[in-house]
Amino acid sequence: MNLSWQLQKIAKELPQKTAYIFNDSPCSYEELDTAVSKFAAGLSELGVKKGDHIALIVGNSPHFIVSLYGALRLGATVIPINPIYTPDEIGYILVNGDVKVVIALDLLLPLAEKMQMLLPNVTHFIICSTDESVSSETLQLSNKMKTFSDVLARGSDHFKGPKLQNDDTAVILYTSGTTGKPKGAMLTHRNLYSNAKDIGNYLRINADDCVITALPMFHVFCLTVALNAPLMKGGTLLIVPKFSPKEIFSLAKQYKPTVFAGVPTMYNFLYQYPDSDPADLHSLRLCISGGASMPVALLQNFERKFQVRISEGYGLSEASPVTCFNPMDRPRKPGSIGTSIVNVENKVVNPLGEEVPVGEVGELIVRGPNVMKGYYKMPEETEAAIRDGWLYTGDLARLDEDGYFYIVDRKKDLIIVGGYNVYPREVEEVIYNHQDVVEATVLGVPDPHFGEAVKCFVVSKNPSLTKEELLEYCQAHLAKYKIPRSIEFLEELPKNTTGKILRRALKTKVL
Repeated sequence: MNLSWQLQKIAKELPQKTAYIFNDSPCSYEELDTAVSKFAAGLSELGVKKGDHIALIVGNSPHFIVSLYGALRLGATVIPINPIYTPDEIGYILVNGDVKVVIALDLLLPLAEKMQMLLPNVTHFIICSTDESVSSETLQLSNKMKTFSDVLARGSDHFKGPKLQNDDTAVILYTSGTTGKPKGAMLTHRNLYSNAKDIGNYLRINADDCVITALPMFHVFCLTVALNAPLMKGGTLLIVPKFSPKEIFSLAKQYKPTVFAGVPTMYNFLYQYPDSDPADLHSLRLCISGGASMPVALLQNFERKFQVRISEGYGLSEASPVTCFNPMDRPRKPGSIGTSIVNVENKVVNPLGEEVPVGEVGELIVRGPNVMKGYYKMPEETEAAIRDGWLYTGDLARLDEDGYFYIVDRKKDLIIVGGYNVYPREVEEVIYNHQDVVEATVLGVPDPHFGEAVKCFVVSKNPSLTKEELLEYCQAHLAKYKIPRSIEFLEELPKNTTGKILRRALKTKVL
């Protein structure tokens, strides 16, 4: 069982059902499946074989979906890459990932032209143009380069493809590399299929759903929750090339979507958008949050304003990614990542790997059919991450008496003040409750007396808010050792392309 097979199945059952809408143009499941087969056949004509590695450096568009599913149908391994990475970051992944074919945006053509000289192992560059009438001749491409439409035209819509094994590597996702070089998490066909199926069932996604696909498709959160899961169920993707609150409200008003998936920062932007009309989101039955912990104050404010439930979950690239979600048939607990999804086990352990009592903090570990086979060409890192069949996430968590998990913080973000543990999220939750705070993040900085001290970075909507006022507010809600030693106001907090706040960028700023 795999994603490509499931797409074929849905295309036969619901041929005229809309698979996606992009720039106001709908595409049926039959049309999508035909394009996938033709692209797989076109890649085969270029000499691409089962097991070859294909880099996908494409934004949110039909190009991404057809390339992904076409490569998977051929049995190739896909390596999605953030298009705004620097040439050095892209180059590292292409070399480390032993990439044979690069599929890239036309905006990256100058970079591709340079890279073809430096990457002799890359046999083909396939350029995705926003204007499909543009040919290889028009772009004056070298022999190594083809346009996406040229490859599509080479293929037959009757392409069958090789037999795929459940444990064949389908995708390699390179982690963000918060420490050292990025690591490539190898996800199998079983990993991706099982997680898309299980989370789709868990969230009751069905053929009547229209899902706003605004998260970056190259990111695992979008890949599984807002792309693979809806397509497995015959749903419709409303593809948003780039997130903006104005665009989301406009599209929601026009197409009446039922599901939105985003990271907390996206919800904050929607909540703060001055021209928002809550009526525009009235069609939503479910909002999904992941990628980072959502401040409870933001969750409650958003739900109150837009009258829609936000279900928070948890995942990581190495688990394809979802392991926990707030259940649909039981009470949702604000601040919790929910319970283990079907077929996946989570537990909280001490440094010896022993399960800790309910309510105590330990490391969250997980096992199930969604857990990666390992890191590409990194056996030692794989051995450290996967022990006795359990994936060690590096996140600190606790479990309550009802089986709900709570992420306390990343192990590496823990702040130790005079021997006391301070979890950044706990401090951030308090600061987010202040009426003038838009965003906040907390980190530890060196302190000569206590080892570390708490420092807070804040974005405020009130220019007259002072550090003294905010510190006084913290003193009323936090133990003395948890109170920030210093507060710095910023116009905005640094974020990655998925909207996650980058603590490490701020740490570099203060050290």
